[in-house]
Amino acid sequence: MSNRLEWPHEFERTPADERSRNNNFDVSLSKAFDDLEGELSRLDVDDFRYSFDARKRKRDRRPYARANPDDPGFVLRWSMDGEQYAVACDQFSRLRDNVRTVGLYVREKRKMEQRPVVTGESEFANARLPPADEEPIAAEVPPHEILDVDPNASDSEVRRAFREKVKEAHPDNGGSTDGFQRIQSAKESLTAHSSGGER
Repeated sequence: MSNRLEWPHEFERTPADERSRNNNFDVSLSKAFDDLEGELSRLDVDDFRYSFDARKRKRDRRPYARANPDDPGFVLRWSMDGEQYAVACDQFSRLRDNVRTVGLYVREKRKMEQRPVVTGESEFANARLPPADEEPIAAEVPPHEILDVDPNASDSEVRRAFREKVKEAHPDNGGSTDGFQRIQSAKESLTAHSSGGER
């Protein structure tokens, strides 16, 4: 789980001395993340991950509440319908304001996408990453985090967590094939490294 900012190489950075303080957002860092995740849920993305220069909490991959790193940049990457996307913001001097800006961007684009007009491309086309950057988002999430188990969990704990997760993720229950395969791969990875446990 990386605690450093992974800024997409093709995106320009805002020079540190040109970043401004934003006093228009009356939200906490936690609320900014809540709203952003709400938008991602409405978009029905396959998977997503954050990148920022601060320690991440294990339970939800968010920064701690008072995080305000020297580099306040924020990157959101997500996969949807087989495509990889990224949106980044470092215009403001506080991480909270950059997270909020990305959340508002996603909300506006999602609403535009739902308008009954026909355009040449998806509203998110400008956020689509070029093929060179199309490594699966899920590749960076450790298997034990996918299943919400301890890194040293026993085979039986892994299988129990897998059974719970797969109920929701299975395509027959409304889940996605990608989500199901991700959980299956996490289980196989964790049980393959155990010694002598039943598979």
